[in-house]
Amino acid sequence: MPESGGGRAQRTDVPGDIPPSGNRPGTDEASAVPHGDAGALAVDPAAPQVTAPAGLPEPALAGTAAKATRRTGLLVTLVLGGLTALPPLSMDMYLPALPAVTDSLSAPAATIQLTLTACLAGMALGQLVVGPMSDRWGRRTPLLLGMVVYVLATAICALAPTAGLLIGFRLLQGLAGAAGIVIARAVVRDLYDGVEMARFFSTLMLISGVAPIVAPLIGGQVLRITDWRGIFVVLTAVGIALTLVVWKWLHETLPPADRHTGGVADALRTMRGLLADRVFTGYMVAGGLAFAVLFAYISASPFVVQEIYGASPQTFSLLFGLNSIGLIVVGQINGKLLVGRISLDKVLGFGLAVIVLAAVALLLMTLGVFGEVGLFPVAAGLFVLMSAMGLAMPNTNAQALMRTKHAAGSASALLGTSSFLIGAVASPLVGIAGEDTAVPMAVVQVVCALAAVGCFLFLCRPWQRAGREAGAL
Repeated sequence: MPESGGGRAQRTDVPGDIPPSGNRPGTDEASAVPHGDAGALAVDPAAPQVTAPAGLPEPALAGTAAKATRRTGLLVTLVLGGLTALPPLSMDMYLPALPAVTDSLSAPAATIQLTLTACLAGMALGQLVVGPMSDRWGRRTPLLLGMVVYVLATAICALAPTAGLLIGFRLLQGLAGAAGIVIARAVVRDLYDGVEMARFFSTLMLISGVAPIVAPLIGGQVLRITDWRGIFVVLTAVGIALTLVVWKWLHETLPPADRHTGGVADALRTMRGLLADRVFTGYMVAGGLAFAVLFAYISASPFVVQEIYGASPQTFSLLFGLNSIGLIVVGQINGKLLVGRISLDKVLGFGLAVIVLAAVALLLMTLGVFGEVGLFPVAAGLFVLMSAMGLAMPNTNAQALMRTKHAAGSASALLGTSSFLIGAVASPLVGIAGEDTAVPMAVVQVVCALAAVGCFLFLCRPWQRAGREAGAL
């Protein structure tokens, strides 16, 4: 059954196994170092080991080891950050080009929005396959295979002559890109536990959050010198570079002794056991619904900002980047200031409440309750909504994964699949009334935000666990 996280003793009798993670009872928090700081290279037999040369004092050796640990930890952080940045790069660099793709392929806006939906659905379904694969064969091989296929699919997208073929290749791109998403989360679970895991997710949000800022800006600039196909050429180059980085520097983090040896039936039993855990399912669905709020914004904002409010692709890119900065800043406040001081459930609940309030305000503005509003009030509402995601998304992932050390790959697959499938359903709904109104976007956001709060309250029931923890003190 899923574990409560933070207190599970790991095997230490297996050569090359990863040492225990998180702060264990009786451990001084100031001196506890999560084994993730040793990095993924710690389980690579070919990794260089720090040994004491003859006559080298112990303090000097300690300083050398500390520097090596910091370098390795930073390297792992950057590699995992690159993997988590790939989805927003695939999505957001393409956003300023949506109106241009509509004209180029002579297809309606709703059909072109399906290119986003197809990529999102592919990422969702691909995680269901790659997650259990990584639990059985390790993290590295499935990741490299997925990255190679991603590069090929992205290159083919640049050549697609019709909307139908573009949708099909975007689906393949999403299926392959799922490897980076699900395995990055599983690697974090391999290396970290408890509060340190929540902090690391916030750090990943900082790194991957740069992608939504620069991606639309890059996409807008690419459109100044070429057409939308050039965006996929740039994405192909990014995929090649990231594949080479993973091949060279990201080593295996799941020891053979901890891998699952069963087949498909065993993977299905594992997922069924995870879904039977009410609290895990609550965090999973709440996180998926929060992601649907985010993706409703991602899918609709190019048309809302450019077509309804008349902004240029460059203005849209700047506004999108500003919203991403808000998400990054709040995510870092969560990781650096709140985590470890305030209950993760309290922070998560506050973030969901702010999302609901921002979504309701956007709905009232788009319905004309406040009269005719311009771009600025709508942009302000979207900024608040996006910023609050920095409290909701990392904490739902951390709280769910804390319960699933025994099957991090499968748990990560379920978390990602639920998010991307719910987002894929929300995507076409935002354009159901055409390109001349933002009301569908706001309605989808309000409904999904309220449903996320409902799942958090009635499935996770944070007050019950808080009461048990208080009683145990």
